[in-house]
Amino acid sequence: MKRCLTSCFVVVALVGSGPVFAQSKAKAENVPEIAYDAVPNFFKLPPDVYFGEGIGIATNSKGHVFVYTRSGHTKLLEFDQNGNYVREIGQGTYGFEFAHAVRVDAQDNIWAVDEGSNMIVKFNPEGRVVMVLGRRPEAVEGAVATATPAKDPEPYIFSRQTDVGWDKDGNIFVSDGYGNSRVVKYDRNGRFIKSVGSRGSAPGQLNTPHTIAVDAQGNVYVGDRGNARVQVFDNDLNQKKIYDNVGNPWAICISGGPHQYLFVSNSFPDSSPAGARDTTGEVYKMELDGTILGKFGKAGHAPKEFSAIHELDCRNPNEIYTAEISAWRAQKIVLHPQQRTTTGGSR
Repeated sequence: MKRCLTSCFVVVALVGSGPVFAQSKAKAENVPEIAYDAVPNFFKLPPDVYFGEGIGIATNSKGHVFVYTRSGHTKLLEFDQNGNYVREIGQGTYGFEFAHAVRVDAQDNIWAVDEGSNMIVKFNPEGRVVMVLGRRPEAVEGAVATATPAKDPEPYIFSRQTDVGWDKDGNIFVSDGYGNSRVVKYDRNGRFIKSVGSRGSAPGQLNTPHTIAVDAQGNVYVGDRGNARVQVFDNDLNQKKIYDNVGNPWAICISGGPHQYLFVSNSFPDSSPAGARDTTGEVYKMELDGTILGKFGKAGHAPKEFSAIHELDCRNPNEIYTAEISAWRAQKIVLHPQQRTTTGGSR
């Protein structure tokens, strides 16, 4: 009973705190539409297993799909390449409280980012815990305040961190997050290297860094959601570029292969404001230099529509997986070939 009361209090505090922003209509114009389809009923759940809010989604090298969902209890579910249910991972793990993202690294380790526990849990492919970052507040400490960023954030303490990524050497990059407005770099063993960022709108500052991805050259892309832009940093976290023409990035991902693409979701908010329905919901496909190649999707609850995309997976740039909050679902999207046309770049 004590744990239930504590958990409920923490969740209320999470929902009711943090920076407030207005979802933006993207500045990009005359963007080509990419033809696509949604695979119907791709995910096959057992009779007694349900999706809650679709929060995180990722694939491994075998094509297996991992869905991190907020339900009665936070759950990390695995499906095979055909959408058949395989297993639940980490059931009862101390680091699970309020899901935010899941990613899979080059060695097929599964990383669960949990904003409720302020922890990131690394599972090996067998589903065993092999590393943790951050620390869950003890029950006696109460909920962690997040409305005001910490003046000097501690190296190993997060404040509702949001996402994780890696470079080719295994260095770890964390977007942190709702409270600290920074990006943190650790080595492959979890040793702190540096952090950058503070709350604000100047280049290099952040306002809810909500999503992160790293390209093959080690550049770090941060979805600076509250500032309606993607910021690009080099591997030492020096700010390089800003892409501010694709709305508020709730989710970003970078595809695999020799030619990488950046995908950015200007998500229809989970608060479902009527005024944003016709101007949000689309996903942009971009070159890494910020050139927009096309877009697909619109806001809605029907198949092929998107209801608050919270995370994207684009390991294969022609097969996109979405985790959606408001519709309590995940979708597999197949993009059709397009003729090469481009729109706008970075500044």
